[in-house]
Amino acid sequence: MARTHVWHPTRGPKRTEPNTLTSGMVRIEQVRSGIGHSWRMRRTLEALGLKHHQDVVVHKDSPSLRGQLKHVRHLIKVTPVKEEGK
Repeated sequence: MARTHVWHPTRGPKRTEPNTLTSGMVRIEQVRSGIGHSWRMRRTLEALGLKHHQDVVVHKDSPSLRGQLKHVRHLIKVTPVKEEGK
């Protein structure tokens, strides 16, 4: 059986934000490098469209996106995007 993601007590934030879906878009900013992390985390960052440290992308919020964000939550910062002009 494959080993699941193990949360190390000294890495990452002490508390993560609750997994609440928004109805629109989310802004994802990479705050830590993928260097020194597993190939799976680096590939997840690449799949999200994050190429380097401090890179920012905007995606439509969905359960599948939240699953990807959960794997690299200690490397990124997620904020909801306020829609303008509606």
